[in-house]
Amino acid sequence: MVRLYMVALLFTVSSVILAQSPNSLRVSKFNLKDGHIALHGYDPVSYFGSGGPQKGNSQISTTYEGVLYYFSSNANKNSFDKNPAQYEPQFGGWCAYAMGKDGSEVDVDPATYKIIDNKLYLFYHTFFNNTLNTWNEDQVHLLPNANKNWVNYFR
Repeated sequence: MVRLYMVALLFTVSSVILAQSPNSLRVSKFNLKDGHIALHGYDPVSYFGSGGPQKGNSQISTTYEGVLYYFSSNANKNSFDKNPAQYEPQFGGWCAYAMGKDGSEVDVDPATYKIIDNKLYLFYHTFFNNTLNTWNEDQVHLLPNANKNWVNYFR
């Protein structure tokens, strides 16, 4: 009886650990503010509207596979909840150019972005350097390389 109990307990603990592992990996690999907030607190759905990116409200939020997202409206939150994969930033929110160039983690300016094939790509941008411009010059090579580097990075 004790042996059966121990097997059941071991199975339960293993199941919990395995169930949490993918989310833990995502959280460790994504570009997150304060360790858990995506897009520097910007609303992911707002990137796809005509008004451009908007800061989200911490009172209107959802967690998707361990990553916390803020929204500027309940309507945007509802859109995200219906199809989170459509709105999540590519490459975990890291700079798409850097991911395409050498697979490195480079923070982004959340207001510097591009929608390609209905997917969100973010870019590093300072006063002297806007990687979106460099990306646009060689997107045909950088995009497939970024996809490959992200798969390798995410292991």
